[in-house]
Amino acid sequence: MFLTSLLPTLLLALAVSANPIIVNRSPITLPIARRVNVTSVHNLVRHDLSRAKALRARAEAKAGGDFHIDVVISEAVDNQAVTYVAAVGVGSPATTYDLLIDTGSSNTWVGATQNYVRTSTSVQTSNRVSVTYGSGSFSGTEFTDTVTIAPGLVIPTQSIGVASRSVGFDGFDGILGIGPVGLTLGTLSPATNTLIPTVTDNLFSLGTISANQIGISFAPTNTFETLNGELTWGGTDSSKFSGSIGFAPITNTSPSSEFWGINQSVRYGAATTILSNTAGIVDTGTTLLLLASDAITRYRAATGAVPDASTGLLRITAAQFANLQSLFFNINGVTYEFTANAQLWPRALNTAIGGRANNIYLIVSDLGTPSGEGFDFVNGFAFLERFYSVFDTANRRVGFATTPFTRSTIN
Repeated sequence: MFLTSLLPTLLLALAVSANPIIVNRSPITLPIARRVNVTSVHNLVRHDLSRAKALRARAEAKAGGDFHIDVVISEAVDNQAVTYVAAVGVGSPATTYDLLIDTGSSNTWVGATQNYVRTSTSVQTSNRVSVTYGSGSFSGTEFTDTVTIAPGLVIPTQSIGVASRSVGFDGFDGILGIGPVGLTLGTLSPATNTLIPTVTDNLFSLGTISANQIGISFAPTNTFETLNGELTWGGTDSSKFSGSIGFAPITNTSPSSEFWGINQSVRYGAATTILSNTAGIVDTGTTLLLLASDAITRYRAATGAVPDASTGLLRITAAQFANLQSLFFNINGVTYEFTANAQLWPRALNTAIGGRANNIYLIVSDLGTPSGEGFDFVNGFAFLERFYSVFDTANRRVGFATTPFTRSTIN
């Protein structure tokens, strides 16, 4: 599917361990595609809020020492709305599964749409597995099997979940979990206290990649489905970003510390503080940029935005857009500009979310909780599409760099 187009040669720039490994030409780059699910995207905001609520609740339970909790979300569960998907092979011979790329969870699993195909490499374990995402859930049996991410990226014995039941994943086969390994704690039964090494962990342990890190490149788009991203294992792709990568350590503030969590502040224009320095997470499984409720109040006051009943998003007029200022994210002393255009939902997709074709909707949305609670923002891929991102397990840090799309006017 996507695997045949990968480059045959790996050249690594020499670097000390404190710096990112630069991959100039790499057979370990996995193309990823963005999809818009028009059957569920009308509930885009509800989807993101349900997910954020579930992620936070699980992390708070884990931080409190309760590894047995299975978070129950009272809201209706929607199918994944806007997602990034990779083609991953499982078994020998491999069956290809379309898996969602998720930095907010760490279990890898299959069987949501296409049934799991057992081969000679499939080994069933004695454990059941279950994960609740808020935006969906799955339960089933844990197996070990050969996982082929790309030519040269093969894990002979990867622990994977095989779903006997899944909700919210119509059209997809499962998840490729690339969050911190601690998020797998409590997902197995009876081995509740057992961690499941992630795909990235195993690739590094096997010596297949030289650094326990992932680089992700997204690009904004106004089409329903397009191959517009890549995931680089074991380093970064220098052709996808400009300048240097600024790194921020994983925050010490719970519950964001359980995820790829960082501290940041957000300013609107030259001098209006929207969100003071606080903790939140970076999450490819979230579509929007979610900010604490008090931050959204200040953002609305600054922009004049009003809630739109049809979509759940904030809406502005053409005159207000003409005056819309950039948001500036300060992350560990480095400032990243999020332009006025970056704050827009792609207008070509307005009708897909139940909106009017000529309206102007914003991708900045209300997290539903006040700041100061340790989970005050979610930088979803509406943010990540404008920057190159690095998830560095070995050094417990997240990095960002500008790209040719940082100032794109595609929306």
